[in-house]
Amino acid sequence: MPDWLIAIVLGLIEGLTEFIPVSSTGHLLLVGHFLGFHSPGNTFQVLIQLGAILAITSVYFGRLWGLLTTLPTDPGSRRFVIGILLAFLPAVFVGVLAHDFIKTVLYESPALVCTTLIVGGLILLGLDRMKFEPRHTDVADYPLKTAFIIGLFQCLALVPGVSRSGATIAGALLLKCDKRSAAEFSFFLAMPTMAGAFAYDLYKNIDQLNANDLGLIGLGFVAALISGVFVVKTVLNFITRHGFAPFAWWRIAVGVVGLALLYIPK
Repeated sequence: MPDWLIAIVLGLIEGLTEFIPVSSTGHLLLVGHFLGFHSPGNTFQVLIQLGAILAITSVYFGRLWGLLTTLPTDPGSRRFVIGILLAFLPAVFVGVLAHDFIKTVLYESPALVCTTLIVGGLILLGLDRMKFEPRHTDVADYPLKTAFIIGLFQCLALVPGVSRSGATIAGALLLKCDKRSAAEFSFFLAMPTMAGAFAYDLYKNIDQLNANDLGLIGLGFVAALISGVFVVKTVLNFITRHGFAPFAWWRIAVGVVGLALLYIPK
């Protein structure tokens, strides 16, 4: 398969998986590994997230604009923005400190990705079956302490295969947030987190990129944008109706198939 087609496929996978608890990075690393695709410093997998960022920003533009315009006058808007920033900070601190280890060690282990997909799927399945009595049903009303603890859970997603949205949703559920608002908070938290990862990775690896790499990233970006818009518009209603079990079983299936492909003699 030519690199340009692989870039499009990976971009579609990024958009389809970024905002659901299945680990977009894990899927990209596994598919890239089995297709023989490699980018300098695994930068492609991070930089095409810009498409997913623009996808969620376009869908939520009205709410974002409302927050921006009411920020000076509305205490609720200020509290919500502060909550997102508090949730964002732990991943910044840990991500910067561990960046090189994550990219050169963890990203290079397909077996680790498969294992974390399976373990995360089992945890998500257990959480989905537990009967919580939610205390928080609106992301705008999450206490600052709750937002910060969700941000600590997000740090787990620095291990590929864990899933950023999966970790934040799991944390929110344990803190007695309902499923829909947990997923929506994960959407809002994705914006600064992914933008920060994009900017830092570009800064660290821009000298390694050539014109061909940039072209492939551009193709992946467009594909991620298109598929990301579709997912953001549909996933909250899907979660409301079906919960997280379908995502958990998908994670387990992908992890098991991945391990089989890695270790079963050809």
